Amino acid sequence: MKGKINKEFISTNMIWLILIAMIIIVSIIQPSFFSASNALTLLSGESVKGIMAFGIMFAILSKGIDLTIGASAALVAVITASLVQPADYANKLLPNVGPIPSWLAWVLGLAIGVALGAAYGAVIAYTKIPPFIATLGAQLICRASAKIYTKQPVSNLPDSFRFFGSAKIGGFPVIILVFIVMYIVTAFLLTQTRFGANVFAVGGNDQAARVAGINVEKTLILVYAWCSFCAALAGLLLAGRSGSADPANTGLNYELDAIAAATVGGTSHSGGIARISGVLAGILILGVVNNALVMMHVDDNMTNIVKGLIIVVSVSLDMRKNAKKA
Repeated sequence: MKGKINKEFISTNMIWLILIAMIIIVSIIQPSFFSASNALTLLSGESVKGIMAFGIMFAILSKGIDLTIGASAALVAVITASLVQPADYANKLLPNVGPIPSWLAWVLGLAIGVALGAAYGAVIAYTKIPPFIATLGAQLICRASAKIYTKQPVSNLPDSFRFFGSAKIGGFPVIILVFIVMYIVTAFLLTQTRFGANVFAVGGNDQAARVAGINVEKTLILVYAWCSFCAALAGLLLAGRSGSADPANTGLNYELDAIAAATVGGTSHSGGIARISGVLAGILILGVVNNALVMMHVDDNMTNIVKGLIIVVSVSLDMRKNAKKA
């Protein structure tokens, strides 16, 4: 009986045990890794990708995917940043507009994100176009739109706009606090709301969900609206953290990290299976990998190879697990 309980505990918490093992190994190789300053650096760097992962988790849970999040983050970032540039700034992108209050720019940016997600969510829900194709097209449209909007990075942003991305309270980065709040909100949506239950049902079997009275189309629209909301928030944080919004590079390839974090965290690409605590562990594992490789001065290309292998192995293990259940 005791052996069975231990086996069940290990199976349930395997990803956290892997994370702990990785931290111990990296700390031995690089003693400076296990320090408060490095921990804050790691969490600050992964907060934006983590917020994106909280969004894309819902898309994968519904048996879909969202490839737009990096590009939509850039589009939201350049639009909102252009609206808060000081009126006397020589290189102001919109010389005859604004500046508007930073809080209003944030609200507008989040609203744009929700609208974008709802739009391609509706395309997915009502046309039955595969989410991969629909969001790949939306990704190209969003990135191109950002580049058409401005050819150059939008800079000279006020401190009020940058606060959530770059400020510190008592030495603690505000961006990490935003990440923690988003974790709590996501956990509540996933486990304590009808919306979360509907997403599980749609991902598990959309036809059975429809028979049970769930509005599948509405649920999918809300899924992609939430995913794009997270992307918009990430874009605003990226602009705040760096002090500029770059149409070409803001959020570039961030969707890969978000997908990797959600996948490593146990969100099944077969739909219907996800744990928010697992996604959190996935984010931290990728953060440890990134941080360790940087500290060891490993080439960026090798970092991407490691991430790619992590995604492939995680999906392979997920497919094997589902095959055994079948």
